[in-house]
Amino acid sequence: MSNKKNKEIIRRYLEEVVNTGNVDKIEKFISPDYIELYQGKRYPLGLKGAIDHVLGVRQTYPDLKVTVNQQIAEGEWIATSIVARGTHLGVWLGIKPTGQVLAFTGVNIDRVVDGKIVEHGGAAIMLEPLLEAGAIRVVGSE
Repeated sequence: MSNKKNKEIIRRYLEEVVNTGNVDKIEKFISPDYIELYQGKRYPLGLKGAIDHVLGVRQTYPDLKVTVNQQIAEGEWIATSIVARGTHLGVWLGIKPTGQVLAFTGVNIDRVVDGKIVEHGGAAIMLEPLLEAGAIRVVGSE
């Protein structure tokens, strides 16, 4: 599959599934052998795990919108720079809902094989949203 098509698969997945919560479409984008990488470990989630993840995130941020800034692709691998924004209405990292609109930037690294996402990982800059949510605070600055 071409780099252009692989980037489009990631973009459409974010727009059609993650941004809407419409997990009925997830099989169009996610492989049954789907794996998430987190802190150097591989977690085989499959379709059910991918569905649970999307629904869990949308329970915390019901109006979540992920915007793609840039994408770079090489073969099966796609790097996507994103901004995610949503209203914090569910427990997040042990933080009670604040009702605030929080935003974070991040980079997703996905692998697409035969038109389906088989691996997903990435990193997000969380300091600013954690400060905004009141989960952490700067001390000693006064």
